[in-house]
Amino acid sequence: MRAAEHLKLVEALQARWPEHRIGPGLDRERAILDLLGNPERAYPVIQIAGTNGKGSTAIMVESLLRAAGLRVGRYTSPHLVDLRERICVDGEPISVEYFDEIWEQISPMVQMVDDQHIDGIAPTFFEVMTAMAFAVFADAPVDVAVVEVGLGGRWDATNVVDAQVAVVAPVAMDHMHILGDTLTKIASEKAGIIKPGCAAVIAGQQPEAAAVLLAQCTDAGVHPVLEGPDFALLERRGAVGGQVIRIQTAGGPLGELYLPLFGEHMAHNAALAVAAVEAFMGGSPLNPQIIEQGLAEVDAPARLEVVRRNPPVILDTFHNPHGAHSAVAGLTESFEFNPLIAVVAAMRDKDIDGVFAEMAPAVSQVVLTTMPELPRARTLEEIDEIAARYWDGDHRITSPTVAEAIGEGIRLAESAGPGAGVLIAGSVVLAGQARGILLPDGVNPLHSGPQAVVEVPQLSDEQIEAMEGQPLEAVDDEPDSDGDSW
Repeated sequence: MRAAEHLKLVEALQARWPEHRIGPGLDRERAILDLLGNPERAYPVIQIAGTNGKGSTAIMVESLLRAAGLRVGRYTSPHLVDLRERICVDGEPISVEYFDEIWEQISPMVQMVDDQHIDGIAPTFFEVMTAMAFAVFADAPVDVAVVEVGLGGRWDATNVVDAQVAVVAPVAMDHMHILGDTLTKIASEKAGIIKPGCAAVIAGQQPEAAAVLLAQCTDAGVHPVLEGPDFALLERRGAVGGQVIRIQTAGGPLGELYLPLFGEHMAHNAALAVAAVEAFMGGSPLNPQIIEQGLAEVDAPARLEVVRRNPPVILDTFHNPHGAHSAVAGLTESFEFNPLIAVVAAMRDKDIDGVFAEMAPAVSQVVLTTMPELPRARTLEEIDEIAARYWDGDHRITSPTVAEAIGEGIRLAESAGPGAGVLIAGSVVLAGQARGILLPDGVNPLHSGPQAVVEVPQLSDEQIEAMEGQPLEAVDDEPDSDGDSW
């Protein structure tokens, strides 16, 4: 397809029932996959739910599996800049040509389910994307798929799979209008991915959520692997470009692990990812070199990502109070910005008041903006009214577009002199638009790149000659582990 036709396809997909709403039931997803021959059954699955951290945990799980020599498919949401980021194979988004080809293959089946109008609606955007991901992974084929839940768990389209490993990252208050207005109700939805026969790996939780998740494990007859007694973050210290951590693994304590991400929350996610992969391996300890390499090669865009150096500009996707608390703590720990200027936009269904409460102690001045092309986005008037509770008129500016707001934030930091920094956060969509503006080619030149830990010895001419004629499996060939994108 030509580029224009690809864009029309993307627009048509995104015009379906939006992903911030859940279409009732799993029958539409099952119907599409049945017509496709059930590609979701062609490989084992590690499924990841939770309120915050599930996307970065999925990236880390993928990196660890690839360091172990496996071919990995990763399905995550939402995307930052390009829809294809959601479906990755071998750490890279599928190509435009392959995306369009897969759609051509599955579109007749989608149309058949469209015509059935199951539960009163056609397959949603997220359901179609999920079916495409499962088809891509079967076609690759992958050795394992890492699948991030889109929203909730029990009725999420990804939950048509019977995952070998069900991972639950920290549960907090978000999407209350859909998942429920208490932590217990929200945890009940997340717990829906824990099914008989799986291995359940559960991050540290608040008491109300922990009770629900443990009860689900009991009902499913599953013995959970828990943060604290079974795996843990033991120590950490700052390092250039990230941190060095020590974690409790299935094989015992393991230290001096470089993680190129900032914040204690990311260190906990790393411990969770290692535990998930060890559960996938049947509970056996991972080779320490695989853990070392897998974590060192993690690339998680828009997670306290430095996208500009002078003045420093930091990008994050946090959009609820729990995520804001973790990210702001990581930011203030890792950087000494004075002043810190924040560029913020938000969606109407998010607790931006709670987000501002977490940001206010660290942020000196805010530049507020909106995304008028999105009906869900808060208007400038709405977000300014809420921000006025935390910053006075001298420390609060409104800007009509994301590009202008970023420019204003950078100007304020430059005027403030050395020591000033800019944080862009409040919405995943804002983070994506900002990244597209600041890094138009998608490549971050400030990223240090993959740090190979497992050294491959150089072969002599005699050794190379001796290998000639041997079968391929006799050659110890290290997998190519480039950093992935999200």
